[in-house]
Amino acid sequence: MNRYARQIRLPEVGIAGQARLAAAQVLVVGAGGLGVPVVQYLVGAGLGRITLIDPDRVEETNLHRQPIYGPFLGTPKAEAAAAVARALNPATEVVPLCGWLDPATAPGLVGAADLVLDCADSFAASYTLSDCCLAAGRPLISASALGLAGYVGGFCGGAPSLRALFPDLPETLATCASAGVLGPVVGMLGALQAQMALAVLLRLSPSPLGLFLRHDLHRFHSTAFRFDAASEPDSPPHRFIAPQQLRESDFLIELRDPDEAPRPVAAFARRRRVEDFGPDGPRPAPGQRAVFACRTGLRAWRAADRLRPHWPGEIALLADPSPQGDR
Repeated sequence: MNRYARQIRLPEVGIAGQARLAAAQVLVVGAGGLGVPVVQYLVGAGLGRITLIDPDRVEETNLHRQPIYGPFLGTPKAEAAAAVARALNPATEVVPLCGWLDPATAPGLVGAADLVLDCADSFAASYTLSDCCLAAGRPLISASALGLAGYVGGFCGGAPSLRALFPDLPETLATCASAGVLGPVVGMLGALQAQMALAVLLRLSPSPLGLFLRHDLHRFHSTAFRFDAASEPDSPPHRFIAPQQLRESDFLIELRDPDEAPRPVAAFARRRRVEDFGPDGPRPAPGQRAVFACRTGLRAWRAADRLRPHWPGEIALLADPSPQGDR
């Protein structure tokens, strides 16, 4: 137990707490700037099993905020992170899954975990994880970083979901690639995610579930509030589905133009624009499910918002980030 001696000495941990960590299974989605410190600190703490999902390969532009990947250029991030984790602590089992989070398999992955960490640079993944965690009663620690600021929050598992705090999307969704980010910003937020995860697994009080922390590292200013009383949305949410969950009977709308997506998401999809779905726009037939598809899900969400006041049926979203040439 020499490896864990300093944390076992804490009255909040002790032998019993260390045993809980050793028995814990967590799901980490994203092995980038947030996922790197998460994996390092959870493996260092002696967790039993980590399932790690990421679709990307290590690139040189990652290294300023993901410094563990220096020797792994071109390697899938999930596999590179698992190799580093095994060297750090062979007692923790790290299972890498190289691919996007799939809404079709996400419920099973969430259900097999004691806790989920959202380290993905994708709002579609964040909402999918929140929906699955809310349904399964699993805690979700979610974070986002951009530029010189970001947040960490504890959702579900008895606390309100991500949708309760963020029922609507912003007008635009910048990313680290488009807006930039400093390495220590994501490093600090990822370390906070790991700390909140350990607090949940160790059953510390007060619980970080229902707590939202925002950090502005430009002004070195932090704010925090609890949202335990936040209400879940009254109207049915726009849920994400996977391509294999499409039905030929769907009212399927491809929102990308042919230059962006030479092939639509499915052969029976119709190409339209978000602006088409106003008061006089096209409508599904009675009993049809409306499905909107785009690359990130943002345009799909906007189109669904425009359709919803004029049509009460089922609406689903499909985020299709994979290159069209891979089909």
